[in-house]
Amino acid sequence: MASAGLAYPDRFYAAAAYAGFGGSPQSSATGASRFQNDVALLLYGLYQQATVGPCTDPKPRAWNPVEHSKWTSWHGLGNMASTEAMRLFVKILEEEDPAWYSRVPELAAESVVDVEMLKPKVEPANVSASGNGDSLPETKTISTENGLLLETQDKDVVMEGLGLVSIYDQWVAPSVSGQRPKPRYAHGAAVLQEKMYIFGGNHNGRYLNDLQVLDLKSLTWSRIEAKALAGSLDSLTTGSVAPSAGHSLIPWGNKILSIGGHTKDPSETITVKEFDPQTCLWSNLKTYGKPPISRGGQSVTLVGNTLVIFGGEDAKRSLLNDLHILDLETMTWDDIDAIGTPPAPRSDHAAACHADRYLLIFGGGSHATCFNDLHVLDLQTMEWSRPKQQGATPGPRAGHAGVTVGEKWFIAGGGNNMNGISETLVLNMATLVWSVVTTVQGRVPLASEGLSLVTSTYRGEDFLVSFGGYNGRYSNEVYVLKPSHISDLQSRMIDGPVSDTTAAVLPTTTSRDMEPEIEGAQDKKIKEIEMDNGDSELNIRNEETIERIVESLKAEKEELESTFNKEQLQNLQIKQELAEAESRNTELTKELQSVRSQLAAEQSRCFKLEVDVAELRQKLQAMEVLEKEVELLRRQKAASEQEALSAKQRQGSGGLWGWLAGSPPPEK
Repeated sequence: MASAGLAYPDRFYAAAAYAGFGGSPQSSATGASRFQNDVALLLYGLYQQATVGPCTDPKPRAWNPVEHSKWTSWHGLGNMASTEAMRLFVKILEEEDPAWYSRVPELAAESVVDVEMLKPKVEPANVSASGNGDSLPETKTISTENGLLLETQDKDVVMEGLGLVSIYDQWVAPSVSGQRPKPRYAHGAAVLQEKMYIFGGNHNGRYLNDLQVLDLKSLTWSRIEAKALAGSLDSLTTGSVAPSAGHSLIPWGNKILSIGGHTKDPSETITVKEFDPQTCLWSNLKTYGKPPISRGGQSVTLVGNTLVIFGGEDAKRSLLNDLHILDLETMTWDDIDAIGTPPAPRSDHAAACHADRYLLIFGGGSHATCFNDLHVLDLQTMEWSRPKQQGATPGPRAGHAGVTVGEKWFIAGGGNNMNGISETLVLNMATLVWSVVTTVQGRVPLASEGLSLVTSTYRGEDFLVSFGGYNGRYSNEVYVLKPSHISDLQSRMIDGPVSDTTAAVLPTTTSRDMEPEIEGAQDKKIKEIEMDNGDSELNIRNEETIERIVESLKAEKEELESTFNKEQLQNLQIKQELAEAESRNTELTKELQSVRSQLAAEQSRCFKLEVDVAELRQKLQAMEVLEKEVELLRRQKAASEQEALSAKQRQGSGGLWGWLAGSPPPEK
């Protein structure tokens, strides 16, 4: 019955039945699609145009992105004829699945898929086609609650786990199975082999030591009865794991490391434990060097083969801002004394590494205040800096969590000593520009302190997974966010080809982020079909859309040119100031050289004067010697004169006395 030779409209109804939209005009038009979002929405619009006619329904509100996107797809077709819509529907289906007609069921059977909230439902398979024994592929319905998109998949490509979340940049609480862990905060979380491990935490002031696992493929909770190794290598024994909170879990190879944390009986130095999922055993690792003191609320960042530990709070509630590095290959500690101004002592902050070189520290708290500052440590030069932040200014917070996806650093949760923080932020680490991804409403666990945040990949797309937290009550809820990767050009595309107004859409808004991407893909698909079929109406409408986009790009170009001219003018002014500074520097250099030459001349004169002074001192000393000799000669002369005078006197007193004395009279 179903073959490539079917005529219209039977061929269209057969294609619609295969795609899940129903086999007759009276069938429900809310069927699912096995294709990607843009193709599924375009097929939905063409089906509605072919079976109902032009869209006359009012535009749904923006808070429902799925219905809004479906309305945009249908409304964008304008007054396209029903037959043309049928023909385009079949052509798109043939492009996506050329062998669809070989697997179509009998036309009497309608392939209508029921819609069920949250839990997927699989329809019976093995419905035989005419004559060839082929069967209708298994289908799976995904709920539209929380913005999850309807899909029908082959059995081999059934969407499950994180794949159920299709809306971008919005937190979704998926349906999980299994026994949920006890509510907690300040726990550790890590992803290993598509499983999220949760260890320890705080509940009602008591430290926990259980190990819980969430399978991200099936979103199923399970508990691991882990034991701790104790004793020497000769006599190993197992015991219970010490309860802990405020520690850090780091995946390393096929094992998980737990670093630091607050315990009931804290040790003097920080402990490093290792969990082996194969044996379900915890063991304490032996480290070398000088380990840091024990602490909790620190940040631990994996950089290559090393762990960078910063800050935290020790057992005496003293806040820290020291820096330590643990080499995981040699298990050796290194105490780092970085230059520059480090962040103030803090705990419960977030840290990330960019380009395997720069360590970023954001937020955190002390005993009296919370911070919103951003510090960067260059791990090559070991120098702290505090760069200027741009974009949306983040508020002070502590107890938040962060993960990196490429060059983006996502920050969620936290508190400011008054209430929980509802904004989820993203920092472009290359440009240091902050933006708001989404804002949660009400007192939900995402606006909590001590929550955990990990990242996982499913079918090439990244997902953020949050668990736990405390904002007046303890939580054990799981939330998932799929960040968008919309370019700046896509984020500025208009709302639709027939929208009354045009608005620029930031890449960090909430549910609207899907619309420009989906609509742009639809426009591209429609344009390809127009080139093949010469549809003039769609061509004109697409040209109008292109003209609007071109006008938007021209305006952006003019704005960029204006900014570029301003930057050039500022650059010219800086160059002039630099030239003036160089000229002044040259003059000062000449003056300095002149002063140096004068100083050299003065130094030469001083040296000559010192030589003259030395000579004069020598002459003075010689004169003193001469004066002593002259004085001596004078004394000798005086003595001689005195002696001569005495002799004369004796001669003058001769005569009687001389005769009496018997002395002969002097000869005449």
